[in-house]
Amino acid sequence: MTETNETGNWVRSWSASPQAAHDGIGSFDDRPPLAEVTLRQVVRISGGGRRVRVRFTNEFGTAPFTVGAARVGLATPGGGVRPGSERVLTFSGAPTVTVPAGAPILSDPVDLRLPALAELSISLYLPGRVETCTCHDPALRTGWVIPGDAVAAPAVPENAEILPVRALISAVELFSDGPARTIVTVGDSRTDGAGSTPDTNHSWPELLAERLAERGVAGYVSNQGISGNRLLNNGIGTAALARFDRDVLATPGLGYVVLFWGGDLAISFAPRDDGSLTDFLKMFPGAPVTADDVIAGYRQLVARARDRGVRVYATTTPPYEGSEIHTAEGERARQTVNEWIRTGGAFNAVLDFDAVWRDPDRPGRIREDFHCGDHLHGSDAGYRALADSVDLSLFG
Repeated sequence: MTETNETGNWVRSWSASPQAAHDGIGSFDDRPPLAEVTLRQVVRISGGGRRVRVRFTNEFGTAPFTVGAARVGLATPGGGVRPGSERVLTFSGAPTVTVPAGAPILSDPVDLRLPALAELSISLYLPGRVETCTCHDPALRTGWVIPGDAVAAPAVPENAEILPVRALISAVELFSDGPARTIVTVGDSRTDGAGSTPDTNHSWPELLAERLAERGVAGYVSNQGISGNRLLNNGIGTAALARFDRDVLATPGLGYVVLFWGGDLAISFAPRDDGSLTDFLKMFPGAPVTADDVIAGYRQLVARARDRGVRVYATTTPPYEGSEIHTAEGERARQTVNEWIRTGGAFNAVLDFDAVWRDPDRPGRIREDFHCGDHLHGSDAGYRALADSVDLSLFG
């Protein structure tokens, strides 16, 4: 269907960067393949709109899978769907579709007015077997696996099991009521929201979306953080340099990019003589990198984004002394990169997250109330402080 409202456009209002099931933090390990089940997942969009489409993903799949039926609707607590809000999703007019290995599939748009910060239920029936599940790990939001075709069920039945990852969905896109642009936040676990309370929408990008909504700004935020992700090398998730085109530059309505990294240096300089870290470090292949390598990686992302006319912001990397991967060498490299981010002039603006989180009395550490207990990831209060520090005029 052709859009007739020339003042609106498609924008991405929610996202979860796709990964291979074996390439996350282990939430989907040792589970049998999905088959003859319905997945019900709840997402909170950022900005609102009047039409909606869902992006399903098989981008890390090794074989095609079939969508037997799919629906969306406004979510109610516990996985229910608000009566009257249900919409059947189709694919080029058909109620079913086969998603090729390595590919995403967009549903046809459906009319469904959604306000900013609406909770959306997405149900997906899988009549066959999904050999390799493309997912996002962790979900940080409860989802369910229900036997059989339950896409039309108004509530989650008692025989449902918990789904520990975002499975086979990667984005929700809306047609806006007026001109709109998407903010893409891309980074590692601290953008993903690791350490925040599950089912509370307390990652800093989600809290930023709340601030924008409170100000009446059409704030569309696409969170492309991956826990354990790195800028330069693969490991947990595809490296940023490799996934940037797919996860960022291909975003409908892209207007702004916020870069937030730190894992490359922390992993490169982590203690190699600590036996307790051996298995952990095996998840991060590739040679150690230097501060200059990371700076060069940032320059690459900036150049690619600027070619699309996009404004690029970067955050400084917060401290991590007290965590098990901290070393003095890693701290010096962090300071070097932060100084370049602040003074190098590569970005349209800098968000000084280091200044927000560091303890004034021990600047190499995160404030005690701002980390979740591991001296690395944020608490709910810590992520709130990051979101509250962002100058909203950067997105106006």
